[in-house]
Amino acid sequence: MEENGSTGPSWADQWDTSDHADLARGKEGSEKKKNKKSGEGLKKGLEKTKAVASSGLKKVKEGSTTGFQWIKDKWQKGTDKN
Repeated sequence: MEENGSTGPSWADQWDTSDHADLARGKEGSEKKKNKKSGEGLKKGLEKTKAVASSGLKKVKEGSTTGFQWIKDKWQKGTDKN
């Protein structure tokens, strides 16, 4: 760890949750098995994320359409009076 004049561990040291000692002892095989199992969960998670993003985009589109229609109506009412 290189210090830049500050005290305490760096950001990477604080948030790095991997166990480098296990990798050094040769437990890479178990990591691959774990990653294969978590790949299924990752796929499900991405599907959920896609669904949430899609519904959010629909809400934005509907809100934008409503907002632009409101502005258009206000503009027409203002120009009709003149």
